[in-house]
Amino acid sequence: MGNASSMLTQYDIEEVQEHCHKLFSLQEIVSLYQRFCQLDRNAKGFISADEFLSVPEFAMNPLSQRLLKMVDGLNFKDFVAFLSAFSAKASVQQKIQLIFKVYDSDGNGKVSFNDILEVLRDLSGSFISDNQREVFGSSGLKMEVEVPVD
Repeated sequence: MGNASSMLTQYDIEEVQEHCHKLFSLQEIVSLYQRFCQLDRNAKGFISADEFLSVPEFAMNPLSQRLLKMVDGLNFKDFVAFLSAFSAKASVQQKIQLIFKVYDSDGNGKVSFNDILEVLRDLSGSFISDNQREVFGSSGLKMEVEVPVD
């Protein structure tokens, strides 16, 4: 499983369905596998950061560098598990966990005020000056958020 020359078996599909908590149907998994194989240009069985950046919508996303840290080197099962948070069938908890990981810049399991400022910098780019960002930082606000992972 994971390169263009192999085919998904029924067992593979069921295994992937279990891995992503049955958020995708058999046909959706087959479609995702076809897309995975397109992205995995060298048939290595995983998708590199460069291959993810070949998707224009991904490359244009202001948070793409943060997302790349989460997706670089994913095999097919993990690719589907990552995408499952975007499914309409995903729970609010699954969606929150993904968003939390995006905001947790330093990967310490907490979202601090500095993490939020970094996301603001990524999202605003040149639309907000460093001086304007400093206003947020010098406001004296302190904040830290933890989301329990089940």
